Amino acid sequence: MDSNKEVTAENIKNTLFGKSDDRKFILEVFQKHNEQLEALVGKDFAPGTLERYKTSLQHTRSFIQWKFGKDDIDIQSLNYEFISDYEFWLKTVRNCAHNTTVKYLANFKKIVLSCVKKGWLLRDPFLGYKMVKKKVLREVLDKEELDRIHNKKFSIERLNQVRDIFLFCCFTGLAYIDVKNLRRNQIKVGIDGEQWIFTQRQKTETPTRLPLLPQALEIIIAYDNHPYCSNRGLVLPVMSNQKMNAYLKEIADVCEIQKTLTFHIARHTFATTITLGNGVPIETVSKMLGHKSLKQTQHYAKILDLKVSQDMARLKEFMNKERV
Repeated sequence: MDSNKEVTAENIKNTLFGKSDDRKFILEVFQKHNEQLEALVGKDFAPGTLERYKTSLQHTRSFIQWKFGKDDIDIQSLNYEFISDYEFWLKTVRNCAHNTTVKYLANFKKIVLSCVKKGWLLRDPFLGYKMVKKKVLREVLDKEELDRIHNKKFSIERLNQVRDIFLFCCFTGLAYIDVKNLRRNQIKVGIDGEQWIFTQRQKTETPTRLPLLPQALEIIIAYDNHPYCSNRGLVLPVMSNQKMNAYLKEIADVCEIQKTLTFHIARHTFATTITLGNGVPIETVSKMLGHKSLKQTQHYAKILDLKVSQDMARLKEFMNKERV
């Protein structure tokens, strides 16, 4: 009666046994979140975002079974110890790297904070818990390595195709999903009368406008009559990311490049070797990459030894003039 519930034998029994319709369970809440997210894919979220949360849900389910031996637990069981043990489980049982672990915990934190905001949890169990990613030195290709890949002729056509698409991204800075979706009608005449790419980054939904370098334009022209591209209105015949990365490893072996070649290295190479290394201002690079803030671009400048060398050379020249 105090809780404004109907007095029935069932409700009396549930009260005596501590059962309540108001109880919320972690995986149940997580699953509902993912279902709502899935309904918004293509509108507010990318398919990749849904996959990340599905994986995170599966990890959370496995952890709960490992720690508690249950299929689900009440959200009231969430505390600092739960988060700490979850991190330990991800790093040991799942063998996740530190930054990968932080990503999974960040996904889980979103679910927890939604429970706090809805009043289901009185206290945030993440309070005081530090989730800091370690800085990773991003690999890039230098000019000599780019030339080696560009000049190599492969006997297998699919390797030539993957090489061309990879180089295109090295000279445009487009991410995998953005070049895969790039359509011919997105290549237009820009403000200078030259060919530009007018698109939008899928990851951040940030508009991207960038002038095409001659090397990138040559690749576009080379695939102008490609059947796959012509039939679909696409610029390049991009296959799955998994296949692209597998073939890039073959290309690296043939070209005797010791670095772990992945598709995303192309974007890093554009930011460093192609643009910053040739004196393009960081503000311009940031705009072409579709970054929302300059801070996202600054980490590229930190790893560019050539840029440091050039800046110091100008400083030495200035100081020598001062001495005279």
